[in-house]
Amino acid sequence: MPETAAKPSKRATAAPKPQAKAKGAAAQENASKSINKVGRSSAYTKQIADVICIRLSEGESLRDIVKSPGMPDRATVYRWLLEQPAFCDLYTRAREEQADTLADEIISIADESPEISEVRDKDGNVLDIKIDSGYVNYQKQRIEARKWTAMKLKPRKYGDKLALGGDAENPLRIEVQSEADSYLAAILKNTELNKQVDANE
Repeated sequence: MPETAAKPSKRATAAPKPQAKAKGAAAQENASKSINKVGRSSAYTKQIADVICIRLSEGESLRDIVKSPGMPDRATVYRWLLEQPAFCDLYTRAREEQADTLADEIISIADESPEISEVRDKDGNVLDIKIDSGYVNYQKQRIEARKWTAMKLKPRKYGDKLALGGDAENPLRIEVQSEADSYLAAILKNTELNKQVDANE
């Protein structure tokens, strides 16, 4: 009889545990939601704006910046650019500085030693050394991505320059004739013809 009386008491104490876990999980979920709400700043502050611009100038993308805790989302940043002229100026300057950072990264990537593999015979002697072509293509893509971005961010410095010129004997001449010029020439010609007709009469 004492053994049967003890069993219900164990069940009675064990039963509330799932409910306690459920309440704890719900509380944790609500807490995380509140943290996320607080962490996503929507009100403009110069401190956050400075952090965004500094990280941009150091080569970090806006996509990665807005993922950090305490940072606004991308739409908020775009809204700040429209509403805050001072932030817009800092952002523009930071993007130009980002182009210089990317150019430096291109040099660093190009100076990295490629991954190589040794070809050996059955005795372990090195027969040939091959460069990993996959690694080379990967590095090339990294360089091209940075080069393209730098050209777009700072075209005057990193963009392609088109120069037109001719040799000394046959200099290049560019003739541009607009529709308005043709129309004006036709009017003048018609006027001269009218004068000739009047003179003949």
